[in-house]
Amino acid sequence: MGQARSTQTTKSPGFGVTIPNTSIHHVEADGVRVFYRAAGDPDAPVVLLLHGFPASSFMFRELIPRLASEYRVIAPDLPGFGFTQVPAERKYVYSFDRLAATLNAFTQTLKLRRYALYVFDYGAPTGFRLAMAHPDRITAIVSQNGNAYEEGLGDSWAPIRKYWAEPTAENRETIRKNILTLEGTRWQYTHGVGDPESVPPESYTLDAFLLDRPGNRDIQLDLFLDYASNVKLYPAFQDYFRKAQPPFLAIWGKNDPFFIPAGAEAYRKDIPNARVEFLDTGHFALETHVVEIAAAIKDFLAANGAKP
Repeated sequence: MGQARSTQTTKSPGFGVTIPNTSIHHVEADGVRVFYRAAGDPDAPVVLLLHGFPASSFMFRELIPRLASEYRVIAPDLPGFGFTQVPAERKYVYSFDRLAATLNAFTQTLKLRRYALYVFDYGAPTGFRLAMAHPDRITAIVSQNGNAYEEGLGDSWAPIRKYWAEPTAENRETIRKNILTLEGTRWQYTHGVGDPESVPPESYTLDAFLLDRPGNRDIQLDLFLDYASNVKLYPAFQDYFRKAQPPFLAIWGKNDPFFIPAGAEAYRKDIPNARVEFLDTGHFALETHVVEIAAAIKDFLAANGAKP
């Protein structure tokens, strides 16, 4: 039913370096045709990668093969993003509760009983809902600019906060014009990066193209409005952290205008042993620091014995 079973690898000519192949799949879950990328030995410990706005599993294209030599790596596209397809007759309600429900159905369909979570941006409140519902399934959590604290919300949230307070057509249109554009998407990728031209243009160009699909901008505007539900859940997320004490790595682009460094530091309030690292880059830290992030994740997971 689309479950990844391939363990194929590619050997780099002349160097003897084996690179795990990444395969692509679709699977039906929660009435949704979920697109996902997978790599690694099916019997290896699982790492589940959850993307954020306005990206997709494509953002993990360089990370997946770097982890897949030791882990089974799975990266789905959430509904409304990437290449996941939601049939019109499904009458899907785009909320973070629903995204988490779909993700839960996805993990059950793939029979993922234990896994480490990598959460980024929207992936954080989605993944944390999953962790609260099934704490026994979580072996470890890596948060890359994935927030769960009020102090982690930067000033760039101001127009969205205004939209929460007054969800008028005018405020909705302001978000549409200022954020849901190619330039707005490019800014999210390049702000805070020392050399903005170093960010591969296919990343933000693909995101912008998919945002432009008929009806998708309204989906994103609905999710912006519903993000307020995540802030209301922050205390519940924090309660989960205090009670479960999952092995936790916060690795953060310190120049992120949306989720600022205080959000990374805040995890230590509830998980005293949380490991916190900062990188001199912006929101999409994988675009500039994938080597450093992959090395930190492998060291962290090895130290904490994440097992299937």
